[in-house]
Amino acid sequence: MFELKLLVPQDHVESVSDALEALDALSVSVEDADAHTDAEQALFGEPGMPAPLPGWNRSRINALFGEQEAAKEAAALLTLQDFFVQCSVIAIAPVADQDWVRLTQSQFTPVEITPSFWIVPTWHEPPEQALVSLRLDPGLAFGTGTHPTTRMCLRWVAQRELHGYRVLDYGCGSGILAMAASKFGASNIDAVDIDDAAVQATVANASVNNTRLMAGLPDLANGEYALVMANILATPLKVLAPLLCAHVQIGGDLILAGILSRQTEELKAAYAPYVALRVLDEQEGWVLMGAHKH
Repeated sequence: MFELKLLVPQDHVESVSDALEALDALSVSVEDADAHTDAEQALFGEPGMPAPLPGWNRSRINALFGEQEAAKEAAALLTLQDFFVQCSVIAIAPVADQDWVRLTQSQFTPVEITPSFWIVPTWHEPPEQALVSLRLDPGLAFGTGTHPTTRMCLRWVAQRELHGYRVLDYGCGSGILAMAASKFGASNIDAVDIDDAAVQATVANASVNNTRLMAGLPDLANGEYALVMANILATPLKVLAPLLCAHVQIGGDLILAGILSRQTEELKAAYAPYVALRVLDEQEGWVLMGAHKH
């Protein structure tokens, strides 16, 4: 295990914490960076009520990752975000071994996407009402169904009839969106990611869930698709605008997530030369955006 330590001003604590969760940090904690000094700041709320402020004037955020490379990638991605301008990376440090399996399992329970569609860790049984379910354990690759960005994408998929669709999941992480598309009828699915670990996780997860898809590096994507999904972060989504839109067939749909509510107009502007993006869903400060290509 490795801990990514960040120095973050009070105004950016929530944005950075949300981004770390989106990057599949196993845990995220916030501390007073000036604790045990003359600058220490008391921050207490009433019992049962939220804290009066999201963090301290100088907050230290500690995020736990399973591998050093995952922590490094998270740090690299964060430094590209506009909300990270006044933040800094303190260190990436190894953490002494503990019973992380039990700790992690205690934090992940079945996730309801719709009343009949659930994401279920392998150590749980699916709820009785789960007519459709995906077996998925938290791992290095992004996407376990617990983060709002993933839930919004999955909810959109679950409300569609995808029989006969050719689907591209760009930045597939765990493969969760590609597998959901398979569960809801799509039979020709490409799942791609720049990270070999994500590709391997997708292949393994697809096998566990008896879903048929092709997984590989981005050059696997070819031609046009009826549905293109990308659940990453706003900055790479802006860079990828021409590529992603080129893969959407006329009459097809583009679905984007990993976008903070305040980044909506940036994304609309980046995609305006190709499609007219609009907000389809919003949850906990994140938005799902989409477009139908005409």
